[in-house]
Amino acid sequence: METARYGQGKRYKVAGIPGVSARSFDRLTGHEGANAWLAKAQHEASSGEFIDPRRGEMLLRVYIEKEWWPNKAYDDPATRNTVHSRVWTHILPHLGSLQLNAVKTPQLKTWLTTVKALAGPGTINEAWNYLASILQSAVDDERITKNYCRAQKSVRPPARPSPKPRAWNKERVLAVREAMDPRFQVAVDIGVGAGLRAGEVFGLSLADIDEEGERILVRRQIKKIGAKLCFALPKGQKTRTVPVPGYLLKRISEHLAARPAQMVSLPWSDPAPGTTDRERELRAPQEHALILCGPTGGGMRRDAWDTRIWKPALAKAGVIPAPKETSQPIATRPGAVRTVRKYAESRENGFHALRHTFASVQLDAREPIVAVSNWLGHENAAITLRIYAHMMPEADGRGRAAMQAWFEG
Repeated sequence: METARYGQGKRYKVAGIPGVSARSFDRLTGHEGANAWLAKAQHEASSGEFIDPRRGEMLLRVYIEKEWWPNKAYDDPATRNTVHSRVWTHILPHLGSLQLNAVKTPQLKTWLTTVKALAGPGTINEAWNYLASILQSAVDDERITKNYCRAQKSVRPPARPSPKPRAWNKERVLAVREAMDPRFQVAVDIGVGAGLRAGEVFGLSLADIDEEGERILVRRQIKKIGAKLCFALPKGQKTRTVPVPGYLLKRISEHLAARPAQMVSLPWSDPAPGTTDRERELRAPQEHALILCGPTGGGMRRDAWDTRIWKPALAKAGVIPAPKETSQPIATRPGAVRTVRKYAESRENGFHALRHTFASVQLDAREPIVAVSNWLGHENAAITLRIYAHMMPEADGRGRAAMQAWFEG
């Protein structure tokens, strides 16, 4: 006699394999499906390679939020913010609703097509690498058997753009400097005369200028993490010393005579309150007499520098087009409007152009590549050579003359 459960449930069950959870199969899958699963599970279990496919049914979003992200540790909070931004902006909205074991080649192709319309090649390349890391963690956690970001070559992210850096000529450097508010012109002098990054210029203190030794000590930078500023070690987590000409020291002295250094206090490394005594000790505020401060005092903010000081000077000097102006209502003042200026993106004409100019002058003077690398704060000379090889002077026959002398000697 048929019961109320007749025709319901699953008919076949595979159990008893060490290390493998039991699995049931319905009538449609049938006896053949159960036997195939049994053979596969026995073989992979005996070789220690069995991964239950049911572990890969977790949604990508859940895996990232519950397992991957909580276990990621970053010493640099700025790096942590960048990774979080890329994953939550470019991965989760498009792939988060998929199961881990469903992120395969077709899904990756669709995802790349989508994000190419939303972001540039560099950002997409970073997002791809983070996704590859996430899927590899899922492989290591035995949730999936294959990382399709690394397992095939039929779909790849766009190459990270690597344009050759270009140095500015002296006329352009001077034109941009003269187009700038006199309060901030010293930043151009330091950038082109010592090769410092923008954040390192902002963090430069009176005590870092060694006039007697004709050098600058690069010991900190100002970083923006979230909406707050902090002092931190220069990029690469190492300090350095840069020899500078007397002319630059004179420019700095003239700037300080007109605008004395200001004491600025900022947390060290991370503006977030520490959760342990050790963190609170490491992040304790430091006070330095900064050579360059923000328009209203305090530490210079990179976004304010770019939009209020640097880009207006570039436009005034004719390096970039004039900004597009639009009117926007002011929410707190009914009927009032404000003018908003939007400048064209021009990465090749960022503050780094001054650093490239410094490097080109040093290399053209045939300073050793190792020395230039140290002055720029690169991890090693190979990085400097990769970036600036095209700036190195052509061979002038000195090697040929040396070989001639060797043979004749």
